[in-house]
Amino acid sequence: MKRIYIAGPMTGLPHFNYPTFNAAAERLRALGFEVENPAENPEPHCGSWLGYMRMALRQLALCDGVALLPGWQDSRGARIEQQLAIQLGLVVVPESAIQHGPEFTDA
Repeated sequence: MKRIYIAGPMTGLPHFNYPTFNAAAERLRALGFEVENPAENPEPHCGSWLGYMRMALRQLALCDGVALLPGWQDSRGARIEQQLAIQLGLVVVPESAIQHGPEFTDA
């Protein structure tokens, strides 16, 4: 697993939970992963939840795995991302469980 997507709750949280996403991205990049962080995406032209999800799902499809942030189960979008990742056969793990760089992963 070299390229990893970060999935977690955003809607309804202070600052859309971007600080948590950005901290996870920084940590994973320091371990050597290529990170797709939806918190870094620009606002879609439509400004809608669907617009954000369209961008996110394109990113996820480019990845080898998904790192789940705390509270992902309470997020409709993160649940969709988790299910899609499983259906695509990607590695899906809690972000906190990733302790080594991509050279130590199985996928």
